[in-house]
Parts: sequence; structure tokens; C-alpha cells
Amino acid sequence: MIDELRDHLVAAGYHVDAVLNRLGEMGQAGLQRNSTIPAHDALAGDRSPLATLIRLFPLNCAVPVEDAARALPLEATCAAGLTIIERGKVRATADLRPYGFPTPRGQWDGWVAADHTPGLDQDRSPTRPDYVLGISPASTTLAQLTIDDQVGSALDLGTGCGVQSLHLSTHAAHVTATDVNPRCLGHAKLTAALNRIDVDFREGSLYEPVADARFDLIVTNPPYVISPPATAGRLVYREAGLPGDDLVRQIVTGSVNHLNPGGTCQVLANWAILDQPWQERLAGWAPPGADLWVIERERLDPYTYIEMWLADAGLADDPRWLASYRDWLDYFKDLGIRGVGMGWITVINAQRHQPEITLESWPHEVHQPVGPAIAAHRHAVTNSRLPDDRLLATYWTLRSDIVQETLGEPGVADPQHVVLRQTTGMKRALEVDTALGGVLGACDGALPLGAVIDAVAQLLGEDPAGLCAALLPTIRTAVCEDYLRPTLASR
Repeated sequence: MIDELRDHLVAAGYHVDAVLNRLGEMGQAGLQRNSTIPAHDALAGDRSPLATLIRLFPLNCAVPVEDAARALPLEATCAAGLTIIERGKVRATADLRPYGFPTPRGQWDGWVAADHTPGLDQDRSPTRPDYVLGISPASTTLAQLTIDDQVGSALDLGTGCGVQSLHLSTHAAHVTATDVNPRCLGHAKLTAALNRIDVDFREGSLYEPVADARFDLIVTNPPYVISPPATAGRLVYREAGLPGDDLVRQIVTGSVNHLNPGGTCQVLANWAILDQPWQERLAGWAPPGADLWVIERERLDPYTYIEMWLADAGLADDPRWLASYRDWLDYFKDLGIRGVGMGWITVINAQRHQPEITLESWPHEVHQPVGPAIAAHRHAVTNSRLPDDRLLATYWTLRSDIVQETLGEPGVADPQHVVLRQTTGMKRALEVDTALGGVLGACDGALPLGAVIDAVAQLLGEDPAGLCAALLPTIRTAVCEDYLRPTLASR
């Protein structure tokens, strides 16, 4: 069935660009609002295989048997349970969508299998507890922040529909995927098979299915929603039933036991904001010898957080809304939760005597994909810790995407502030004075840092040793934040 289905999808041109073009801007916008009417209007009168597949899968609409038979190997998909025939119409039991993404090696195109989008056209049917979520903003975010270096082994922890395994397969020699939900594994296996991806699927919770295994890379978009264990509308894909943020804590603290030396674990996460400073509490999650980098991208108050997830569970206009809301507030009060942080957690099995523990709030714009910046962070930390003599002997180059911004009052000759800003990655900004700006600007790989500082000191009439001592701490920060990259250690 798989090979026949794939051949039909390809023959119909069922790929991302073709579907988007066929739906048009209004059809696409309607689906973003969970409304299929604009898409149906865009497809009006079209009974081509492409239009039929769009109706059958993204629009979750029954189609005539004769149309389905032209678009699919209908007998095979019915036998496999992917489609059913009722009163002369064919309906899909799962959502099969085209999916694509760029890679350093070219565009990747394929398909992802999941459950149909709930709530289409104001349908208030309750979402089943073991619902299999398809492509979502969260899964896209994780894919964008994942380090895409070539690795020998990767783990997709909590695979869901299998989308992260597709990404991992482009740069990992071996991919393992786990999930506690058997229905997720079923959909993920279909996703992998359609795309000819070899994945080792295992059923179980957290690291249990891979108890004795180690990986170069672990990625996970776990069920991190902080909710009462018995909350109405609890969904396996988003809630684990553990107290507070304990699921995320277990993933982070246990990661190093499943990482090869130098391996990385990347987690999309929520964490509780308590009376204890969040940076202090999460720093305690760092495994021994491992670097920990936590980036808080957003913070929500309890009311906003609860309302968001109650609506996500389909409880809007549901008589259980108020009782569930109060139960959730009481749960937060009992745990002392004053807010919820949302962001990214990276653990590196760096095996350092003094690990780098960085926890920061960064709600500002980043340049996607941000994965390369996260990959560069580990090396930047190592370089920033070089002894003074090695730091000064290294040939550094200022990143080519750095731009200089000046701020000042109109008509004033000299700017009040000069800032060096990254235009890719984290898009950080570093304020510089004349001396620091001169040194960083002159780092083009032609001279070692010590010679650059000496030259700038001579131009400014400064004592070279004094200027070096004054600038080195900030230069180390610039190296750690990936403004400067080493060219050669010596010549």
C-alpha cells in the first residue's frame, strides 16, 4: 500500500507549493482560522486528483468514490484503514499533508501523517485524549532551533507524528524515535514509510525505551503543559500528568546519561515561575559536567496561560470551562506558580570541570533558523575561556553579518551610542566605545588580537598593556556571544 500511495501522491503533484498555489492566499488564510469555506471556493469545480487530495485530507471532506479512485489506490487505502467508504463517499481517517523544508543539501519534500485538525468550521466535537498532533508552530520552532550538524545518532524523544524524525534523517546516520502513545507511533511509522526514512521506533515514556543507549543529538517537544493531573480535556500530546514542570526537569537532568561525549539535547519547554528566581531554580537542573543554556522567549501570567490551553483543548463554550479554570488556578496556587516561562533549553555533555551555565530572558527577534547559532555557542564558550596568552595570540575575525548602528541627537557631530548588531542568529547587540569598536572592527584575521590591540592603543595614544587589561573582559564576552570567530591560532 505504501509504495502505491506514494506513487499516487507524486503523480497528483501533492506537494507543498502545488497545494498552496491551488488554495490561493484566501484559502490558506481560511485554514489558518480553521475555516474550510474559502478553500472549498478556491477548488470549486475542480475534480483533479490534486483537488481531491486537498479535500480529502486538509479539508477533512468526504469525496465521491470515483474521484478518490483516481487520486488514491482506494482498495489498498481502505484495506489499511486510511480511508473508509460510507454511502458512496470516501472519507480519510487521518490527515496526510505535504511537508517540505530547506536543508544545506537542498530542498526536502515529503508528507506527514497525523489526526485531522480539530475545530474545523466551528466543529465542537471533543478532541480524543490520544490525539496525534500534526505540524504545529511548536514543531516548526523545534525544527528551526535544532542543530543540523552531521551526527552518527539522534533521538526524537516523544515523536508524535514523526516530523522531527524527518528533519533528523537529513543529518543523522541513525534515528531513533520514541513515544508513550501507540497511536502516535502508528502515524509516525506511516510518515517514515511514505518518505522512505529508516527510523527505529520504540514505545515507552521518557528515556525508558532507550535506557542503555547514547546519542549525539536528542530533540524533544514534550508534553510540557503545566496542568492539574485530572484536568478536563487532558491530551496526551501536551500533558504528561506529572506535577508542575517535573517532566521537563526529568528530561533535562536525565539527558546526560543518554548523550555521547559532546552530545547535545534540545528541549522546547515550559517551566514554572515560583518565588525562587527562575534562573536559580533551573540552573539546579544542569547535569554534572554539562553546559546548560536556557532561553526564556516568553512569559505568561496564570490566567493567560490557563485560558490558552483550555481553548486549545476545545473547552470554549463548554459547560466545563469555569470549573476547569478554577481547578487549574487552585492547582497553580497550591504549587506556588506565579507565571509560566516558555522557551528553549540546550544541554551539552561538554564534560567540563567548570560547566557554562547560561540562563537568560530573550524575547527579542531572532533570525530563523537559529540552529546554527546554537551549534556555534558551544565552541564560542570554549574559545572565550582561552588563557590570556592564547586569546591574544589568536587571529580573530568579526562575523561578516555584523553591522554598526549609531544613535544620537540630530545635529550632534558624534553619536551618543555605537552598537555592533548581529543580523543573523540571536541578533544580539553590543555597545562599544572608540577603543573596543576599533579593536573589533580591525579583527579581520590578518593579525593576532594582541597586535590589533597594540595598534589601536598607538592610534589612541593609550598604554597598550592598560588598554589590553581594560578590553579583555568585554572581548571575552564578544567571543562567547559569537561576535568573533578564530581564524588561526598562530602563524
